[in-house]
Amino acid sequence: MRTTFPNTAPGLAQGGFEDGYEPLARRFAANLDERAELGAAIAVYRRGVCVAHLWGGRANVETGEPWGPDSRIVVFSVTKGFVAMALHLAAVRGCFEWDAPVGDIWPELRAAGKEAITFRQLFNHRGGLAAIDEPLTLEQCMSPNARELVRGALERQRPAWQPGTNQGYHALSFGLYAREVFERITGEPIGEFLRREIFEPLRSDARLGARSYEDGRIAALYPPSAAIRIGGMFGALAMGASNEARVMRSILERKSLTRRSFANPSSGREGLVAYNGVAARRAELPWASATSSADGIARAYLPFSMGGEVAGKRFFDEKTLEPIYQRQSWSERDLVLQRPLGWSQGFLKEDVDVFSPNPESFGHAGLGGALGWCDPVAGVTVGYCMNRLDWRVRSPRALSLMRALYASPALRDA
Repeated sequence: MRTTFPNTAPGLAQGGFEDGYEPLARRFAANLDERAELGAAIAVYRRGVCVAHLWGGRANVETGEPWGPDSRIVVFSVTKGFVAMALHLAAVRGCFEWDAPVGDIWPELRAAGKEAITFRQLFNHRGGLAAIDEPLTLEQCMSPNARELVRGALERQRPAWQPGTNQGYHALSFGLYAREVFERITGEPIGEFLRREIFEPLRSDARLGARSYEDGRIAALYPPSAAIRIGGMFGALAMGASNEARVMRSILERKSLTRRSFANPSSGREGLVAYNGVAARRAELPWASATSSADGIARAYLPFSMGGEVAGKRFFDEKTLEPIYQRQSWSERDLVLQRPLGWSQGFLKEDVDVFSPNPESFGHAGLGGALGWCDPVAGVTVGYCMNRLDWRVRSPRALSLMRALYASPALRDA
């Protein structure tokens, strides 16, 4: 972790940055002041060198603990980007073929119209398995004693559309299928694989399944209040045909695919606060429970921005990244998120200028605003995390930081 820079963070922010990244530093400081950022951090690497590491605010309101350079937090669906990294390495090593049927390694999954679903379709959110019909709880998904029950629900699930013909974000189910698939193709849990093969070699503090000695560094999550959520929903609905309005209308429809995709497994009355609990931190929930600092997120993406090699260690050949640069799956209106987006082997692909001007870019955003992003054209990786969760599909704070990054002189022509 880099601690000295030629420029000191402005305003309420701490940390520093290289020359040419002033707009990013100013925007981060302004978010702490103007946009009510509670506690947050952003780390940016270019061609393997940390060019900005900024943090500020409070990690815990109740204790007053400040957000530090190594503060970690649950990053929700940024976890899916880590899972995609593990899948990429497993495929490169010959553990599976992307276009082979998943049923080849999981015969019971062939039931209920799923016999032809391929790994690529499943992890590009084209398998039709966005929702799970049989009710499950977060507690069951965390319990080893309920693995057979959860597995059975996945095996009996019928696709919502013919696999491969459409796209809908598998918000929660992605991780349940990934967990089962990964253990079958590698013989080990995905969290342990990530730690040994990606996180530790890259000196990333990201973890899927935090250890007890790491608890002191994990910040508290602060979901939006009911008043903010309701007010935001009404505001979004008033926007008519906007992406936010479409997804909010879908969430309000009791039987909509959007609502069903986000509602099961249920975290009960606790809602998102459940992820502040020790049980969720310890669990390997490959759709939501990874913890990381901003620096840890950015470091994890380094091989993907540098042709597969970092500091003399080769993780994979550069040519294996070329399929990820393309939009393997794309929809102008994803059936769940009701907006244009796509995926490539589990990595999120966004429209140009959402997070980056370069279409080759990829990564994954997380509920509330966290972001892990890689721009192989500019040689940039970004990690951003915060504890005040936003209610929107794409957090204005995260978007403002990415716009400021690419408006920075150092990246203006990237």
